[in-house]
Amino acid sequence: MNTLLTSHLKQYFGFDGFRPGQEQAITQLLQGESTLAIFPTGSGKSLCYQLTALQLPNLTLVVSPLIALMKDQLAFLRSTGIAAACIDSSLSPQENQAIMSAVESGETKILMVSVERFKNERFRRFIQNVAVSMLVVDEAHCISEWGHNFRPDYLKLPQYRQALNIPLVLLLTATATKQVKLDMAEKFAIKAKNIVQTGFYRKNLVLTALAVAEHSKNTVLLEQVNQQILMHQSVTKPAGIVYVTLQQSAEQVALFLQENGINASAYHAGFTSEKRTQIQDDFMANNIQVIVATIAFGMGIDKSDIRFVIHYDLPKSIENYSQEIGRAGRDNQQSHCITLANLDGLTTLENFIYADTPEQNSIAYVLDSIKQQQTFGRWEVQLLQLSNESNIKQLPLKTLLVQLELTGVIQSQHSYFADFKIKLLQPIEQILSRFDQDRQTFLSCIFNAVQFKKVWGSLDFERLLKDKSIERNRVIAALEYLQQQELLELETKAMTEVYNVQLNKLQETDLIEKLYHYFQEKEQKEIERISQLVGFFQLKTCLYVNLAQYFDDASYHRQLIEQKGQFHCMHCSVCHGKSIELTSEKVNYAWPTDEELKQGVQSLDSKLEGKLNISLSLDSYCRFFAGLSSPAFSRNKIRQLPAFGLCHQHTYQAIRDRLKTILPS
Repeated sequence: MNTLLTSHLKQYFGFDGFRPGQEQAITQLLQGESTLAIFPTGSGKSLCYQLTALQLPNLTLVVSPLIALMKDQLAFLRSTGIAAACIDSSLSPQENQAIMSAVESGETKILMVSVERFKNERFRRFIQNVAVSMLVVDEAHCISEWGHNFRPDYLKLPQYRQALNIPLVLLLTATATKQVKLDMAEKFAIKAKNIVQTGFYRKNLVLTALAVAEHSKNTVLLEQVNQQILMHQSVTKPAGIVYVTLQQSAEQVALFLQENGINASAYHAGFTSEKRTQIQDDFMANNIQVIVATIAFGMGIDKSDIRFVIHYDLPKSIENYSQEIGRAGRDNQQSHCITLANLDGLTTLENFIYADTPEQNSIAYVLDSIKQQQTFGRWEVQLLQLSNESNIKQLPLKTLLVQLELTGVIQSQHSYFADFKIKLLQPIEQILSRFDQDRQTFLSCIFNAVQFKKVWGSLDFERLLKDKSIERNRVIAALEYLQQQELLELETKAMTEVYNVQLNKLQETDLIEKLYHYFQEKEQKEIERISQLVGFFQLKTCLYVNLAQYFDDASYHRQLIEQKGQFHCMHCSVCHGKSIELTSEKVNYAWPTDEELKQGVQSLDSKLEGKLNISLSLDSYCRFFAGLSSPAFSRNKIRQLPAFGLCHQHTYQAIRDRLKTILPS
């Protein structure tokens, strides 16, 4: 064991020894080998980069998908005396500048950012001049199209790494099937011998699946929560998380628990960020005992003494299940993970998937927009605007653009802010007086192109850059310098992506069909994930062994067999002889009449008349009656129509079949 590593492990983190896999990953990195580390949730993945960063000469740059996760890790690092910082949208210009100065001076060892930060031209200008020793990608499974949480922006990370000349990469994840694992490693050229996987078996977690009828869920939930509180009564306030699918369910279930004497609170993405932060803080401080949450809760929480995690509704996938139960028992004390399972919630889970699939006419609109808007093979686009115009949600739209890149139709060049807002902190005359004549002339040109309205003004770049002697980069550098000197405040908005377009490939006749087929296949894979999840909870063999097989964890598969001599962990309900069969209450939900459906169609047509760039399709009406949102529906307040969600209890395919009988062909 490396004595310097163990010394720093004790000095900064207070640990006497490493957890499984940590020392191997850190040693590989210090030998200059990029590494993929697959550890279960709560098993110390972050330490792999935190300790390594202390040994490296330059900055460690960490990419994380959630601000809450970054801030939680930042608070921990600062508590250990490690110089770390996070750049995010919540910072003031002064805070942002102070962080960048500390990074440039070498004072800061670890900088955390979101992947979207790389699109910020001001950040790119800054980071290009900083020596970076290691790039860390947290939740690295997001880079794989085969993964359960694919994020298109992650696909650009290998390019960013190359552009910034970063020699070392560490990928971190808790959930990766064999296909995802190989995909991640390939994208960053990580050798097979440098993949460190420690397994999913945690003997302190007891996995229980209960077959519970929908009408009995509240009763069983209350029994389970009270049982967990009683079981852990030696702990003053044993904490727990109850996961639900819908935001309204979070509030309803939390209210039910409150009415029955449980100190519970709802949590979901519909709350303001201030309210979410307050709930998290109260939970961490044990002022709230039970959180009833959608999957929006958990990734930014590092609470070691969560004694139980209950899935009131089925999770979205086996990967989600593994992540969510991993939030229990991080202190290695016994904790319980209980799923109240039935088939009644499947329609809701499946409908969420259908809601994200772009319609064929929406894909056609995007391709036509590129043709119409490109100039000499150059296309500029603002994602939010295109999302609204095409009626494709932003994440699927990003996926569509990435597919166009992968097929060579477009090539990403760079991005820039179309809108620069300026607030003067001193009169223009006083600012100019600080500089020589040449700089005064240059700055005067900039200020003359600013249209001030009371306090803030907007810089007209188009007008300014008509002077061919003025370069955009020099203008931005000057404004950033003035901000550093506290002579003005600068705000940037309207991120604009710039692409080169291969017109011959854009005009291929089958391109729309190929792209639509890609999304249909993706949709089917997500539906299959739900089917795999349902199958998992009905297994007749050890749940832990099956998790190990699903995540390609051969070591723990073998270990369990060697330990027990059979496929039994004795920490799951199946190993205790309690396998289950899932059922549905099979309620025959009444269909609206043909007349009611036709009136709903007419109300939607009337509300959106003249407001869309595309025509409504069969899928548009399906989503309307299923109660599924879209950019066009949100922008035009379609939820207010009485027929919105009129058929939400029926499957998407059943709604589709029914509408075919009443819509003109």
